[in-house]
Amino acid sequence: MRLPEISRTIQVPEDVTLNLQGKKVSVKGEKGSLTRDFSFAPISIDADGKNVRVSAKWPRKKESALVGTIYSHIQNMITGVTKGYTYKLKIVFSHFPISVKLEGKNIIIENFTGERKARCTRILGDVKVKIETDDIIISGINLEDVSQTAANIEQATRVRNKDVRVFLDGLYVYERNEGMA
Repeated sequence: MRLPEISRTIQVPEDVTLNLQGKKVSVKGEKGSLTRDFSFAPISIDADGKNVRVSAKWPRKKESALVGTIYSHIQNMITGVTKGYTYKLKIVFSHFPISVKLEGKNIIIENFTGERKARCTRILGDVKVKIETDDIIISGINLEDVSQTAANIEQATRVRNKDVRVFLDGLYVYERNEGMA
């Protein structure tokens, strides 16, 4: 049996401005602004004052799941413009010293397991990357861009055609935080 309605309500903080045009949500805070379009979803988004309501009438399983997903996306946008997000990666090697360089919007990983060809990955969106001695700090206001950049770096150093029990070299995410570094 289906429920007549499912809804989730978000309390918008005082220092955040949320603008809603149809199903296009714009959030502006002290760290910056984010915009996202949810027009693909068969749900309704309503804003009254400092409350945003995401709901669906007579939802099926997909619509019920979309209400929760869109609620989480808007919540992440609000957290991003107020606090931001930070991911930290550790450079781990046993024999061949890995060197990591920043060139524009690319991260170059050299001497990974003694390979001559450098491995390269892109930085997404407005993400800031800092390279310290054996740490890489990725920070930004968009959670999707920050986490995908960290995942791309981690995947760029996947060990291929070798015994993974012996070669534990790589760049690994070891910390995720709310707040900019």
